[in-house]
Amino acid sequence: MQVVLISTYELGRQPFGLASPAAWLRRAGAAVTCLDLSRQPLNEPAVREAALVALYVPMHTATRLAAGLVPRLRRLNPTAHVCFYGLYAPVNEAFLRGIGAETILGGEFEPGLLSLYRRLETGDRGPQREPVVSLERLRFIAPDRAGLLPLTEYARLRNGDGGTRTVGYTEASRGCLHLCRHCPVVPVYQGRFRVIQAEVVLEDIRRQAAAGARHITFGDPDFFNGVGHGMAIVRRLHEERPELTYDVTIKIEHLLKYKQYLQALRETGCLFVTSAVESLDDGVLARLEKGHTRRDFFEVLRLCGGAGLTLSPTFVPFTPWTSREDYRDLLRTLAERDLVANVAPIQLAIRLLIPSGSRLLELPEVLRMAGEFDPAALSYRWAHPDPGMDELCRQVQKLIQQAEARGAGREEIFDQVWRLACDEAPPFETANRLNRAAIPYLNEPWYC
Repeated sequence: MQVVLISTYELGRQPFGLASPAAWLRRAGAAVTCLDLSRQPLNEPAVREAALVALYVPMHTATRLAAGLVPRLRRLNPTAHVCFYGLYAPVNEAFLRGIGAETILGGEFEPGLLSLYRRLETGDRGPQREPVVSLERLRFIAPDRAGLLPLTEYARLRNGDGGTRTVGYTEASRGCLHLCRHCPVVPVYQGRFRVIQAEVVLEDIRRQAAAGARHITFGDPDFFNGVGHGMAIVRRLHEERPELTYDVTIKIEHLLKYKQYLQALRETGCLFVTSAVESLDDGVLARLEKGHTRRDFFEVLRLCGGAGLTLSPTFVPFTPWTSREDYRDLLRTLAERDLVANVAPIQLAIRLLIPSGSRLLELPEVLRMAGEFDPAALSYRWAHPDPGMDELCRQVQKLIQQAEARGAGREEIFDQVWRLACDEAPPFETANRLNRAAIPYLNEPWYC
């Protein structure tokens, strides 16, 4: 039976969310075609022949793109069974079923896809029997990346010597122990996480290294949810392939709690750590239940600097509680702490999303503020009490989009954002304070 797995967007990475279920389905005898529409056109003949078309939706942008694809899929193949799977599938279940999805799978989706395939193979096209959300503890198998575009088609690492490296991507765990109010992981995993066995992770990395990867991004929501599991993997990786570098995502809270491992990260090849700082305002951080404070962030900066690790903070700078002076404070702090080169410009423009199922809706002030759910945006509408802040957000987003399109660097964009937000030239020098080539980063930095 023919199966088509589709990814519409996964941050410039070769999609793990296609490779992992492809391995499960091919082992059961399925003829699987994997399509990454962020890098290639839709393979219409494959869609026409498929009995099952499954769309992977790990994030907000991917879900909106996938939803817009459904009418075309239906025109090409009116009888194909359409499935949405991934983190954003269950929280948008009603909307996705309304546009034609017949099966919705979240959490540990591989067994659900396998079960669906086997049912369809026997002619069973009845209502969904598979759990919408499964948190089953699985014995994983190594992802099968056959048929995916080569790693050279994806995001590259700009490293500290001014060169670039081909990047692979894997996951050592899913879910998260924490319950940050705005996080899309929480409605599905509810404070739980699941590990992918170390040998499976290492085998996936070995295969990508053989295909040319020289740097690995670990896509875990928090690499230190299972700190022993994660550290054992990178230590073994460094023993086997000391030339490989990697990056991870870790909460500020965990970087403080497990600070004794920061040096080991650096020694095993970690080039940078991404951390969702979100805000420098303690009131906003408390509302989001981030588990850290402004002071904690500054302490982590000090600790990472001492360990030789680059910290790459991400932010949600536009919230209902953020004033213009708060936004200026963020810009001022990034410049004064010499972090302009560490922060992808888009992080200066992100506006808080309130998706279906968000714990933000537990806050009475958010309930009073939230408007109708906007299916096209997959989020609740909200307006800032100060209309000028919403206009500033729109202007910053437009500025960054245009500046990146013409190839402007991070510091140039930052200076333009500062002038827009503050109506004046920056009162400090942001250029030439460090050798900016020393800051490693991936060249496709979207994070939502």
